[in-house]
This record gives sequence, C-alpha cells and structure tokens, in this order.
Amino acid sequence: MASVRLSSRAFRDLERIFEFVAESDPGRALQTVQHIREAVMILARHPLIGRVVDDGHRELVISHGRMTYLARYRWYAGSDTVLVLAARHAREAGYSGE
Repeated sequence: MASVRLSSRAFRDLERIFEFVAESDPGRALQTVQHIREAVMILARHPLIGRVVDDGHRELVISHGRMTYLARYRWYAGSDTVLVLAARHAREAGYSGE
C-alpha cells in the first residue's frame, strides 16, 4: 500500500477551499476539506486511479454533494509514495500558482 502525502501547496489549497466555503456555509467548510482528504486516501490502494493529465501527473475527481473538486498528484513507484500536489474546485480556471 502506498503512502499518501500532501505537499505544502496542497495544504494551502485546502485552507483556501475551507475559507471560501466558510464564507457562505461555515458548518460545511470543515466537512468539505475532510471529505477531500478522505477521498485522496483511496490513492494509497489505487495510485493509478486518477486520469493522466501531463508529465506523469494524474488528477483525481472528487464529488462532494453538488460540488466537484480535483486533486493533482504524482505516484512515485520506486518509493510507493503518492504526493498530492494541489487541489481545487472543478470550476476554477486552474490550480493556484500556475
């Protein structure tokens, strides 16, 4: 089973998602971020489940009620490690910092 790690950028993205959701529904903000974190844990057992996007990166589609989020990640087969690189809402134009 692969280990799953979040990059510092991914942590910042989760904070940004939390703050955005909290503006309209504070009670749902923590639940949303927890759901995203739980969803990426499937990568421990299935690191190739996400669609290929570029340069060996993959993207996991995460549904949460009416919302959809995306998590960009890379699997390092040699160390059996998944590094979650970034996260965003599906309607955002791109990942922050790109």
